[in-house]
Amino acid sequence: MPECVLYDPVGDVEPSLDLDGIPDDVREYARTRIGETDETKSLMVDELRELIYQRGDFEPLRMDDDYLLRFLRARNFKLEPSYKLLENYVHFRERNINYYEGVSPTDLSHIGDADVLNVFPYREQTGRRIITLKLGKWDPSTTPIDELFTATLAVLEAGILEPRAQILGGVCIFDLEGLSMTQAWNITPSTVSKVVEIMVTSFPYKISAIHILHESWVFEKIFTMFKPLLPARYKEICYFHGDDLSSLHKHIESKYLPTVYGGTRPEYSYEQWFISLTRDPKVVKEMQLLGYLTNGPYDPDEKKVADQAEGASN
Repeated sequence: MPECVLYDPVGDVEPSLDLDGIPDDVREYARTRIGETDETKSLMVDELRELIYQRGDFEPLRMDDDYLLRFLRARNFKLEPSYKLLENYVHFRERNINYYEGVSPTDLSHIGDADVLNVFPYREQTGRRIITLKLGKWDPSTTPIDELFTATLAVLEAGILEPRAQILGGVCIFDLEGLSMTQAWNITPSTVSKVVEIMVTSFPYKISAIHILHESWVFEKIFTMFKPLLPARYKEICYFHGDDLSSLHKHIESKYLPTVYGGTRPEYSYEQWFISLTRDPKVVKEMQLLGYLTNGPYDPDEKKVADQAEGASN
């Protein structure tokens, strides 16, 4: 696990969510790329809400403007695709309510501790956040696949609270170094289906690029299950770099990457995200509305003491 680095050599490290404003350049991107203006925003939110009432096909978790807006942004303010995305999301939650209800994100911090899942506490050159999944470090014997899904969804749900993330989307890095049959045996057709639902059909998070590093024959076997289910657009935004980090740098400038990926940044601990999730009242409220348990401030020192006590009792 990376040490909890506090040193910020660049000055842009922000291990917290920005729920308030939208920078002018992102606002302009929203206007020119997804058709978002103050007028269209108000109009389309009202139209989506009215369509939900008219059809009565499903009951969303919420109907407020901010909540509906994330689905419209994810589908470039196209009414029917936004409606379908929301419907898929509602049904996905109903089928997988165990990923939400009664889940405390801080109880999943061991996945971050193992360096399986992380979010860089800064944005790359286009203003997007970077999520990394190091599947070769995933130990299915201690972290069942459902826990990995639960942690990933908690990160995504928190991430899309940021208006910037709703507009720009994010970047994913799948680091497959060390991936073996130990992990591959746990990736079933059901697992593949859920991954596609989260990435493509049923979650209001736009993925702008997927970078795959250190792929091997094990990954090739797994990817044959995914490939037929991916729309053409997703095949176009998947970049396979192997061990060539200079290939990755053509898409993400090295100054926005940690040294492990040929960059200049230190590695930052996932722990900082858990701290921010429990100390920002706005984030706490939003996560509670989704069904998560975020009742008290997260104290990393208390967690370490609790972990040591649990280890001593086993």
